[in-house]
Amino acid sequence: MLQNLHNSYMEPDREYDDGLVADEDYIATLPDLQNGPESLIKGARVYIPHVGIHNFKLPINYLQRDGEPIKLETSITGTVSLEGEKKGINMSRIVRTFYEHKDETMSLTYLAAILQDYKDKLGSFDSTIIAKFSYPIMRPSLRSGLEGWQYYDVALHLTLNDAGELKQYIEFDFVYSSTCPCSYELSEHARKFRNKAAVPHSQRSVARITVEIDPSKPFLYIEDLRDICDDAMKTETQVMVKREDEQAFAELNGGNTKFVEDAARLFYQKLSADERVADFRVILSHLESLHSHDAIASIAKGKYGGLDASVSYHELRSLVK
Repeated sequence: MLQNLHNSYMEPDREYDDGLVADEDYIATLPDLQNGPESLIKGARVYIPHVGIHNFKLPINYLQRDGEPIKLETSITGTVSLEGEKKGINMSRIVRTFYEHKDETMSLTYLAAILQDYKDKLGSFDSTIIAKFSYPIMRPSLRSGLEGWQYYDVALHLTLNDAGELKQYIEFDFVYSSTCPCSYELSEHARKFRNKAAVPHSQRSVARITVEIDPSKPFLYIEDLRDICDDAMKTETQVMVKREDEQAFAELNGGNTKFVEDAARLFYQKLSADERVADFRVILSHLESLHSHDAIASIAKGKYGGLDASVSYHELRSLVK
């Protein structure tokens, strides 16, 4: 038996065939396991909610609030649902769909069209797109007249279900300083009653804001969301700083001390007052300089069936900047 197998073995040609033309007839002969019969399915024949690609990158044009476009490297996650009786999906179709739209200017409408496109091509019940990028906004210094680029982590997140219900979200990370009110009062007490120099503790803090967009309202630009956050906190971290700016920042912190609970309620107050925000969730982490642990909070609008305030360990870890 072994001798017969040895005699029938033929060494394959290992030279790359650069003259091959992959025409329709040739492609028709290629095996397609993803669209193969049910007998090829391994494991339980169960519905898979999300299957697709992650961290596929390409440069995309975005429209800024001033009307000028900006091209940014964007990381794409695209998934669809998979029925239990189907072997798999053709993942390259997700990538090809993006390239078909690559020269368009990014918007939630643009993403919704791509979402519908690859949902139809893959014959899926549900589909999801997440586009992540770092968005630059020029920010002035507080007093010196300097200015510099502040970069914001942003994700546009869209879902489309089998009933045609579209949900559109913007996820936005805002970094600010939080000065502890208790530490501030104790420092003042030491100075007033014992003439002792004392400095209240403050720390870099991060809020991840997730807002659901109401498409019937005026458009909410990323710059608008930054302004809402800054109006709530007053103490965004600075880019370009001279002595007069550092003093101004110290004064802002002194006039806007906050526990993490205060920050959560301040964000709630500003976001709930904006008609363009249909729903929201805020996760906050104050990266304590006094303690060896962080102070955290999460809050949501409380809309029935909407975003809730639950938060995972992974989400909290990802807030460390």
